[in-house]
Amino acid sequence: MTMKLKLLQSETPLKSFRTWVLAMLVGIFAGLGAVVFRLMIGFFHNLLLLGQFSFLYNANQHTPPSPWGPFVILVPVIGAAAVVFLVTRYAPEAKGHGVPEVIDALYYKQGKIRLIVAVIKSLASAICIGTGGPMGREGPIIQIGGSVASSLSQVLNLSVRQRLTLVAAGAAGGIAATFNTPVGGILFAVELMLLEISVETLVPVAIAVGTATYISRLILGPYPSFIIPSLGTTFEIVDPRLLLLYAAMGIILGLISAFYTWSLYTWIDVFERRLRMNYWVRHLGTMALMGVVMYLMITYTGHYYVQGLGYATIQDILNGTLTSVEFLILLFLLKLWLMPMTLGSGASGGIFSPSLFMGATLGSAFALIMGGFFPDMGINPVAFAVAGMAGVVGGATGAAITAIVMLFEMTRDYHIIIPLTITVAIAYGVRKWVMRESIYTMHLKVIGHPIPGSMEAYFPEGKKVKAVMNSEYAFVPADGNFKTTVPESGNHLLVVNKEVVTGVITASRVQSFIGSENRFGNLAEKVIIVPEELQLSDVFTMLRNQTARAAVIVRERRDQAPDKVIGMITIDEIEEILAEESDIFNK
Repeated sequence: MTMKLKLLQSETPLKSFRTWVLAMLVGIFAGLGAVVFRLMIGFFHNLLLLGQFSFLYNANQHTPPSPWGPFVILVPVIGAAAVVFLVTRYAPEAKGHGVPEVIDALYYKQGKIRLIVAVIKSLASAICIGTGGPMGREGPIIQIGGSVASSLSQVLNLSVRQRLTLVAAGAAGGIAATFNTPVGGILFAVELMLLEISVETLVPVAIAVGTATYISRLILGPYPSFIIPSLGTTFEIVDPRLLLLYAAMGIILGLISAFYTWSLYTWIDVFERRLRMNYWVRHLGTMALMGVVMYLMITYTGHYYVQGLGYATIQDILNGTLTSVEFLILLFLLKLWLMPMTLGSGASGGIFSPSLFMGATLGSAFALIMGGFFPDMGINPVAFAVAGMAGVVGGATGAAITAIVMLFEMTRDYHIIIPLTITVAIAYGVRKWVMRESIYTMHLKVIGHPIPGSMEAYFPEGKKVKAVMNSEYAFVPADGNFKTTVPESGNHLLVVNKEVVTGVITASRVQSFIGSENRFGNLAEKVIIVPEELQLSDVFTMLRNQTARAAVIVRERRDQAPDKVIGMITIDEIEEILAEESDIFNK
């Protein structure tokens, strides 16, 4: 089968206390992973861009001009070559931004993620970001934390439910340690990672997040991600018309979030399916363009601005020193072009930091423009920049509450919580109205692994049948027999009569007829033809109502010819899937 959860008999659930101990261990690994990952980014950044051997790198300060001069264009290309080598040689899962792969593992792969992914993802992403790739570091550390937790769970032979919980805990601990946002980390798990919410799942997540954040603070310091000196305690919304402006900006950010998501997956489609470009060619080519932009920016503006995490540019905006509307819009457009293109070509890195960058530049530009029209309203570009950061994050990722809380934690300024809430809520609503899928779930839709759009009591029934269909089958003619045709072991047999699939002989029955002269048509049991978009629970109901043995899945219901069949599933297999996945929530 394409996907089927199978709980092993030897799995022994641990008591709550032992689970909490494991969650703390996962938090330690996630916290250390976040620290090591940041040091690795600093190492490759200093070595390849500046020709220095050092792990120290303050992303909130601008990188000085590279001693390589115009040859700095080649630095992202060198990084791209290393990324392609690592991804193609060791772990294809390390390509991309990481979070969809973790969500897919949670919903469709029993929470199983290979440990090699943590190693290759950290190396590939550190090289990509360190050499100028316009990505973020949160996606990789989420995948790293999830991978370590998954491997630990498999080594200890934990139940599937415990494994899923610890993977979510590792992912949440990673993002919390990366941004020093413990509450945001917990909410991230709640909104995007946990298949169920209960004391049994929330407590381990909270323990892992708290531990990971403590480790990060112990080594890197207890500092917020950004400082907002120009707001302080003086910010207050006196004029209620300001709320309308935040709402208007939320609409714009929602549209931008939808375009951002569409742009990323359009680039992936262009490179991989339309042009069918070689991975080496497309990724080295796009990173060469990144190098050209870096060289032009440092030559004509004095800073690289759009390279790497972009935190120095965000800090300039929050300091109130970057106030040119034209330049802010240019930076926004460059990031909106470069990030989806390079990530779509096969880079390794996250989408969270670029979302912050685009939100800050666009939010500040919007405020400066509105300030020209309404000079008496006391419009603060810094407050709009922070709200813009949260708006793009919440709109693009679909984690609206996480965006609000994380931006509050990242800035430590509670005075802007009202504008944040309004902006994020509207941005999320508009993006959802324009485009149902978020930048995380779009990948899952593309590969045929949809997940619930909201917290649902019982997810398995909402799965599409195409996500769990069986590919282990063979076609046999109705007038054929087992004496003249010896089927491959383990295959179901779909019986074809006059170019139409009319029945099935399940794999469990095949062995008893090997060598006999019984015609396949005489042995076949009833099948139904169903389209791929039908839900698993609906197919199960149809099979029971029509007393059929199996469902044959086709692109469209009217396509019943063998060459239109894309999969099949028996009623016994559906019962097993529903029963076993139900066990996850009951153990």
